[in-house]
Amino acid sequence: MAHDHQHSTRHGHGQGHGHGHGHGHGNGTDIDWNEMAPLLEAQAELFGPLYEQALGWLAGEVPDPGLIVDAGSGPGVLSCLFARTFPGARVVAVDGTAPLLDRARARAAREGFGDRFDTLTGELPEVLEKLEQPAGLLWASRSLHHLGDQRAALTAFARRLAPGGTLALLEGGLPSRFLPRDIGIGRPGLGARLDALEEEWFARMRAELPGSVAEIEDWPALLTAAGLRHTGTRSFLLDLPAPATDRARAYVAASLGRLREGFADALTTEDRDTLDRLLDPADPASVHQRPDVFVLSAHTVYTAVRPA
Repeated sequence: MAHDHQHSTRHGHGQGHGHGHGHGHGNGTDIDWNEMAPLLEAQAELFGPLYEQALGWLAGEVPDPGLIVDAGSGPGVLSCLFARTFPGARVVAVDGTAPLLDRARARAAREGFGDRFDTLTGELPEVLEKLEQPAGLLWASRSLHHLGDQRAALTAFARRLAPGGTLALLEGGLPSRFLPRDIGIGRPGLGARLDALEEEWFARMRAELPGSVAEIEDWPALLTAAGLRHTGTRSFLLDLPAPATDRARAYVAASLGRLREGFADALTTEDRDTLDRLLDPADPASVHQRPDVFVLSAHTVYTAVRPA
């Protein structure tokens, strides 16, 4: 797994990863997280201001966590931000894709956190049993919804918390927006139609997971059912207004490109043609040139504490 985050990366991982489930799309629901590594990293770096807000809030809620576990860390951009935000903590990045953890270790070494940064390879939630000690803070950023039985997974997460430890769950939020409703080409409302396709894809992905269980996505109630004491919910905004930077434009182009590729058969001819123009660097109407490109997104974090 990897962090998600918006359109055509992750619902999540943060890293990948709004409500916009933003995964690697296609008519199928398999996701090659390793192939997506550069996009996952670029997204997490672009969303840095949002994550800094979220971790700043967590630092006030969990002042001295000791061990921080990033469950579904992907390439470790956010894991390293945890190490920077909590200088007294050891951080363990956990993921099922070993090459992504190689990237995480390399990033931690570059940023000077290598002496208090570890990785753990395996599938959630079972791999958490290999942790050498309970976590003071366990962070799960859009990794939970890739597990068939989310209620059972939350219970497993809660078991790996130290007494008084905090589980922080990033799920939900709002779909990202990159362009106005009417962009002057094609039929207005392209973003909303892409959201609808993503919702359908997400439902199929959830249904096809091993042991999939339908669940009302009332995260505070599910955290309470896992034996935790619900303590907080907070949403954080990424607002990168137009005109977009080159880095933001590259992210938007990569995101729309994955949607164009993955949903090619489901798009109308008009919407395919619109996306082709948006993705053509030589077209003045493309996201590479047009002045009205922006990035606006909201992520929601839920926290709960294991009773001491």
